[in-house]
Amino acid sequence: MSVTSLVSFLLVGLIAGWLAGQIMKGSGFGLLGNMAIGIVGAFVGGFVFQLIGLTSDGLLGFIITATVGAIIFLFIARLIRS
Repeated sequence: MSVTSLVSFLLVGLIAGWLAGQIMKGSGFGLLGNMAIGIVGAFVGGFVFQLIGLTSDGLLGFIITATVGAIIFLFIARLIRS
């Protein structure tokens, strides 16, 4: 993995985590929290999208996939905490 790919992956995670935090909670989780949630969301979203037969291309598609996955992750985490 090149440095550019790593930076892009972390940036997508940061954006997706922040967006999911805004949608699910009303605020973000801090820089590292948003990044972690977005990275987990990227894996969850990729898995879910693959299950239902959707694909995403380009930066915007990756951000959408990671955001959807992060929202799913936060929803499940909220259910477990309750």
